[in-house]
Amino acid sequence: MVIRPVVESDAAQWARLRRLLWPSEDHAREVARFFAGELPTVAAAVLAIDEYGHAVGFAEMSIRPYCEGCYSGRVAYLEGWFVEAHARQRGIGAALVATVEEWGRAQGCTEMGSDTELGNKGSAAAHAAVGFEEVERIVCFRKSLTPVT
Repeated sequence: MVIRPVVESDAAQWARLRRLLWPSEDHAREVARFFAGELPTVAAAVLAIDEYGHAVGFAEMSIRPYCEGCYSGRVAYLEGWFVEAHARQRGIGAALVATVEEWGRAQGCTEMGSDTELGNKGSAAAHAAVGFEEVERIVCFRKSLTPVT
């Protein structure tokens, strides 16, 4: 297995993996925006390539000025992290996270953050397995506002 930065020729494979993690987004558009330098939420991304040359996982990272439980003001953030089901339990997820850690250190970060949905026990367990500690639980709310006429 090899972990390497995404390149434009990976666009279809990366979009396919993103779709497995986030089914409701327009991933072809998002990936195109990344390669055009127009996706501010993702500073870098890497793929895990198996022994057959297939992308089986990815990690996306950014720098955030704030993250729950962090205090440095410059936090490496694991924006997206996914390994296909058939490739799990082989250290690929840990290798992806280690790559993000190295990237964060190279950016001058001393902390790394991530998140998952409250009910995603598999993701929470995976985060714990690679050394993350849970720091907070939140429930977010939304309310539409009627425009003032």
